[in-house]
Amino acid sequence: MAPDLPTFAWVQDAARHLDGRAVVTPLLECPELSARLGGRILVKAEMLQRTGSFKFRGAWNRIGRLSAAERARGVVAWSSGNHAQGVAAAAALAGCKATIIMPKDAPAAKIARTRDLGATIVLYDRDRESREAIGQALADAQGAVIVPPYDDPYIIAGQGTIGLEIDRQAQGSAIDAVLVPCSGGGLSSGVALALSEVRPQTRVWVAEPAGFDDTGRSLAAGRFVENSGNGKTICDALMAPRPGERPFALLSRFQAGAVCVSDPEVHQAMRFAFDHLKLVVEPGGAVALAALLAGRIETKGKTIVAVLSGGNVDAALYREAIAAEPGLTPSPS
Repeated sequence: MAPDLPTFAWVQDAARHLDGRAVVTPLLECPELSARLGGRILVKAEMLQRTGSFKFRGAWNRIGRLSAAERARGVVAWSSGNHAQGVAAAAALAGCKATIIMPKDAPAAKIARTRDLGATIVLYDRDRESREAIGQALADAQGAVIVPPYDDPYIIAGQGTIGLEIDRQAQGSAIDAVLVPCSGGGLSSGVALALSEVRPQTRVWVAEPAGFDDTGRSLAAGRFVENSGNGKTICDALMAPRPGERPFALLSRFQAGAVCVSDPEVHQAMRFAFDHLKLVVEPGGAVALAALLAGRIETKGKTIVAVLSGGNVDAALYREAIAAEPGLTPSPS
C-alpha cells in the first residue's frame, strides 16, 4: 500500500479549494448513443475545463496551497501537454514561475499553449532521456517544488472533484458505471475515491489505448506491470510506462475494471463526438467513449457515464480523425 493516500475528506477539501477557480463542466446526455447502446449514456465534458482538460483541477489543488516562500522559488513539472498546461495556468494564477519538461514529439499545439501561459519549456527525448531525472535536477538547482502529473495526494484529490460533480449532476439517478481515461491513474483513482463514498454501487472502469494498458494488466496481476516501451499510439496523453503507486493502490482497493481500445476505435469516437455531441475531443480524451462504442462493457438497460478528459489536439491530427470513416458500431450489449 502506497503511503499518504488521500481520503474522501481530501476530495471534499479540494472541491472547496477549487470553488470559483475551476469550471464545473457539464454532464451531457447523448440520445443517439443511448439509443444505439440500449442504455442511458452520459458524458462529462472536461474539454470545457480551463486549459482544455481536467488537469487544471489537480494542478490548482497543489499549487494554490504553496507558501509564499515556495511560490517565490517556483514549480517544476513534466508532461506531454495537458498537465503542462494545467500547471502553467495554475502557476500564473498563483503568481509563481513554472518550468515544464515536455517530450520533443509532444503535439505542437500543447507546447505552444504551455509556453503562451508563461511557462519555461525544456524539451527532452522520451526514448533516450528521463523526464523525472531532468525535472529533479532542475528542482534541486532552483529550490522549486515538483508538481507530479498523477502520483500525488493533492493531484488525485483535485481530479476526484469530477466524481463529486458527476454525483451531483446526476440528480439522484442511479449510475451503474463510470468509464475514465487512464495513463498514470490520477484521474481514474480520484474519481473512484470520490464515488466510493457518494455512490458505492457505481463501478469505475479505466480505459486505455492498446499497448499502453499497463493499469489494466497491473490490476489483473495484482502487481505493477510496465509497458514494453515499444508501442505506438495516437493517444499521446496516455503513455505512462506504469500506473503511479497511489493511483494503483486506490484503484486496487476499489476493484476498478479495465478495458483498452485501438487507435482506429479512438478515431471513430472522436468522429462520433464531433458529429453527435459537437465537441472536440483529443485522442486520449476519447478512449472512454471509444470503449463504449466498441462494446467493451455491458450497456443495455444501464446508466453509464464516460469522462471525455480533454480536447487539446493538433488541427492536422483532428482533421485526419474526423475524416476517417465512422465504421460500424455494435448492437446494444
